[in-house]
Amino acid sequence: MTEHQAVGVLSSVVLDCPDPERLAAFYQQLTGWEVVYRSETYVFLGAGPVKIGFQRVGGFRPASWPADGARAHLDFTVTELGPAVAALLAAGASRPEEQAGGEHWVTLLDPDGHPFCLVVQH
Repeated sequence: MTEHQAVGVLSSVVLDCPDPERLAAFYQQLTGWEVVYRSETYVFLGAGPVKIGFQRVGGFRPASWPADGARAHLDFTVTELGPAVAALLAAGASRPEEQAGGEHWVTLLDPDGHPFCLVVQH
């Protein structure tokens, strides 16, 4: 086995959106993380070494799930799907018809159309 020297360390995942404050508020409900940075263009949430950022992009157009496919998505571990899905739908998420996870995970779309998955904790 060959050892590899790390070139970098993942510090954040950034989602493009039309309104960083609004999308950060949605993910704050999901994660419980606090705002660690805020500017006119960005809002970052974090509670550890990796942050989630939201970047204002003019003319933002979300992918059409699943037609355009996911360019990338986030997975969040939950203890039970039902209550988590209900809470996030009430917070502004939507549930696309096409689902592939069966009883193990659910794909939702955040208020700006980014897909993310809720995965049952093992």
